[in-house]
This record gives sequence, structure tokens and C-alpha cells, in this order.
Amino acid sequence: MKKKNKKVNAAILIIGNEILSGRTQDKNIAFISNWLNSKCGISVNEVRIVPDLEKIIIKNILELSKKFNYVFTTGGIGPTHDDITAQSISRAFQVKYEYHKEAFKILENYYKKGEFNTGRQKMVWMPKDAKLILNPTSGAPGFCVENVFCLPGVPSILKSMLGGLKNRIVGGKPILSKTISLRTVESEIAKSLTAVQEANKDVEIGSYPFFQAGKLGVSIVIRSEDQSKIDFCNNQILEFVNQKNITVVSKD
Repeated sequence: MKKKNKKVNAAILIIGNEILSGRTQDKNIAFISNWLNSKCGISVNEVRIVPDLEKIIIKNILELSKKFNYVFTTGGIGPTHDDITAQSISRAFQVKYEYHKEAFKILENYYKKGEFNTGRQKMVWMPKDAKLILNPTSGAPGFCVENVFCLPGVPSILKSMLGGLKNRIVGGKPILSKTISLRTVESEIAKSLTAVQEANKDVEIGSYPFFQAGKLGVSIVIRSEDQSKIDFCNNQILEFVNQKNITVVSKD
């Protein structure tokens, strides 16, 4: 009997008062989730957003690291007083918080003479024996401890660092998806879509309303590791869509 691939999952912990206050709109959740799903075969099962408070960060890190295969944090590893992620994770895992020699050398070489000041040197303080995540954009590395990967909050920098993690995490098959956008409302397709889902329990099917050009619509997203299962569901959906004379806006 062929063994089923073990499902690998992850959680994302967004750290920062600026996200909770609404001053900054988070863009990292979508990017990390898409990268993990499509490139690594890792399903993101939970996302949390927490303030820059040590006790809360520690509590969430401990909960998530026990519950999921991987945890990805964003924010709180910069040079300012409220960047406390590294210190909090040190205390969560009960390891010494100290300056990282390799990180120090990287930033010492990155900055021009005299620019690597005391404030910037704060970015090389990490949990003892942390493994670095190299930063090709702005120099300052992220780090990982056990199954927790700590990344910066700036989206462009975070994106440039994810590629360096590909060989450090073990996932499953990439999770594939297909989207069918319809000119309809959810109530019109709910019964038929439920029947398709009931007949294909190992495929994830979701419906998401949208409003475009002054008209309502629904996007149906089919997700699976198996393209043939996606195609099978797609055909079933298009069959009832045609029967109901519903307009297909796009398929991708």
C-alpha cells in the first residue's frame, strides 16, 4: 500500500503594534502563505497578530512551536527600543541572549566605516546558537531557533530572504490551485458547490464573493496536491455552472 504524504503545516506570527493600530497594513501573510503552499508544500493553518509585549510574544511562540511543524515570525528584529522579538524568543526557549559573532562580521562588512553604530549593533543580538537567515537586501540577518524562523517586517526585505530557507525546511508536495470567477452570488451556487465538495472530501473548495465593475461575483478556489483531482472538480463545477447559465468571468 502506498503511504500518504505526511501533511506539513506552519503558523505565522505577526509582531508589531503598528499592525494592530492600523497604521501599517500587513502584506507578509499573503506572501509567506503563498510561498509555503506553492513552493514548499506546507500548509499555513494559523495566523496570529500580537503587540510588542514580551510576555505575549513568549506565550504565542511556545504555543505555536509545539502545535505546528514550523513557525514564521515577522517584525521586531530591527535596531529600535521596541524591537524585542530576539530577546523574547531567547527567553521563550530559555537560552542566553547574546551578540552573534557571524552576524556582527556580516554587518561590520556591510556598513561603511563609522556607520555600524551602537543602534545598529543591536541587530546582532540573538538567542545563543541561532542559525542565521541571510539578508541580500539590507544586510541585517534574520535567525532561526528550533522550528521558529524570525524575519523582518518590511515586505521587500522579507521576500528577498525567503529563498534562503528552501533547503532548511522539509515540506510535502506543492499545493496547487485553480480559480473560477463567476458572475453570480453565493446563494445561487451554494447547494451545487456543497455537493461537489461532499463528493471530493480530499480537495479543498472555497467560495469568495467579490465586487468588480459595479457587479457582484463569486470566485471558487479549488486546492489540492493532485492536479487531476483539481481538474475533476473543475469539470463538475463547470457542469452545474453551464446548467444554471451562469457567466464565467475568468478561469486561472
